[in-house]
Amino acid sequence: MEQMLGSFQSSLSSLSWEIRALQGQAGAMNLRLRNRRQVRERLGGLLDELVVPPEMISVILESPVTSPEFLAQLRALDAQLGAVKAQAFRDTLACADVQHVLDRLRIKAVTKIREFVLQKIYSFRKPMTNYQIPQNSLLKYKFFYQFLLGHERAAAQELREQYVDTMSRIHFSYFKSYTGRLMKIQYEEVADKDDLMGVEDTARKGFFSKPSLRSRNTVFTLGNRGAVIGPAELEAPIIVPHAAQRGEQRYPFESLFRSQHYALLDTSCREFSFLTEFFLVAGAAAQELFNSVMGKTLGMFQKHMESYVSDCYDAIAVFLCIHLALRFRSLMAKRNVPAVDGYWGWLLELLWPRFELILELHIQSVQGTDPQRLGGLDTRPHYITRRYAEFSSAIVSINQTLPSERSDALLARLQLEVENLVLRAAAEFPSRREQLIFLINNYDMMLAVLMERAVEESKEAEGFQQLLSARTQEFVEELLAPPFGGLVGFVREAEALLERGEGEKLRGHEARVTQLIRGFSGSWKSAVETLSQDVMRSFSNFRIGTGIIQAALTQLIQVYHRFQKILEQPPLRALPARADLINIHHLMVELKKHKPNF
Repeated sequence: MEQMLGSFQSSLSSLSWEIRALQGQAGAMNLRLRNRRQVRERLGGLLDELVVPPEMISVILESPVTSPEFLAQLRALDAQLGAVKAQAFRDTLACADVQHVLDRLRIKAVTKIREFVLQKIYSFRKPMTNYQIPQNSLLKYKFFYQFLLGHERAAAQELREQYVDTMSRIHFSYFKSYTGRLMKIQYEEVADKDDLMGVEDTARKGFFSKPSLRSRNTVFTLGNRGAVIGPAELEAPIIVPHAAQRGEQRYPFESLFRSQHYALLDTSCREFSFLTEFFLVAGAAAQELFNSVMGKTLGMFQKHMESYVSDCYDAIAVFLCIHLALRFRSLMAKRNVPAVDGYWGWLLELLWPRFELILELHIQSVQGTDPQRLGGLDTRPHYITRRYAEFSSAIVSINQTLPSERSDALLARLQLEVENLVLRAAAEFPSRREQLIFLINNYDMMLAVLMERAVEESKEAEGFQQLLSARTQEFVEELLAPPFGGLVGFVREAEALLERGEGEKLRGHEARVTQLIRGFSGSWKSAVETLSQDVMRSFSNFRIGTGIIQAALTQLIQVYHRFQKILEQPPLRALPARADLINIHHLMVELKKHKPNF
């Protein structure tokens, strides 16, 4: 038993040692397994990056560049080239085994891509080609240029230069031809240096006579020209010159300007978007590339505008062009395309001084106008004031959408000179009555045009309203003076005495008062009738004539009412002639019968 138990104890000791040995072996095997797995992961990834799949080789070499498989394998090749390059920096020796294969694939891919893109670019040059179609086609393969940029910069630069050269020529040729054709459908009669506001009206140049053409670009009248900056026409399709010529249509310059520059805006937005997306540029680089493509075209635009504007005397056309430029610049900002900002700024710097110069010429022409040289003046509105009213209302109505202090200051100077001219012309009439009729007719006409074409709250309308009110009041007094001057004079004198508390001095005026009462009672009806007829003959605008008659009759009633109050004072209360006074209500009823119905 002792031997058996000893043997058993010995076996147990041996088993414990074997278990510990097995545990050590298991730990070693686990470590080797973990190491092998790590090696496999790293080496497997490296092999995946280095080994070139047969499918990639066959697709790159044989498939057309437009196939989806070619694009997919090109992306894979791009990734593999990048990975091999990264491994080469780590001195991985296995890179040398696949480098020559990848280089051959890269050269083949670059060659096929270069030929394809060049073919697309050359297709732009074919006559009557809509270059937007191949442009949109190229955008589907924008990764091609990205691949060239990463692996063959010389080819990428070549494609970029070819595109710039081709599109620069295409855009320049198109816009030069389009601009030339547009200018052929401009109105034949345009303003020249003699078409100024203060220039004497002659038979040869009748601004407001019936035009010789079916449609004529007038110098001072806006008409429907302002629609060009409205939402309906601002982004309307551009003018097609040959279609307009077939229809014998003619356009003012601002319509041609809108069409030309809207085409530039549309082309620039589309071109800038293509350049940034296909050639992978942004910021200053995108602006530089855009300038390379559109630089010649913009230079042609600048020469054309300089040439036209330097000889343009149509202030309304120039002002509309200014507002078109402001709107187009805002429209491009909304589209987030800053490419043409420099051109819009240059254009405004060209147009504003020209507009100011033309207005300065108008101001000087009005300032230097001699009323004695204007021919036979009459009391009707003068053609120079009508020119001013039409012109001022045109500028004010255009300016309502985008107010500008520069134009407001010039208009204020022009208004001052026109007011001075009206006063100088009025001084040519011998009587104050004719002077007032002339002033009222001109102020009323200018105010009516301004309120019809512009807002009533404009500074110009407010100024003429004040002048018209003052001259109308003066004319009413002038109108009442011949038939009722004695009555008006007595009322003013008596009221002055009563205000000073000297009412007793009225006692010596009984004879005068009696004469006034009987004179008024006997002649007021015929006097009012004569007054009404005289006013309606004197004013071309029935509305202002009606207003003046109404104001005169109202003032007459007020004066007669005050006269009756004076007769109630103690010194005159017992006057026998008071029995001949006309009842004020009866007078009002009778005077209403003389109110003109126009």
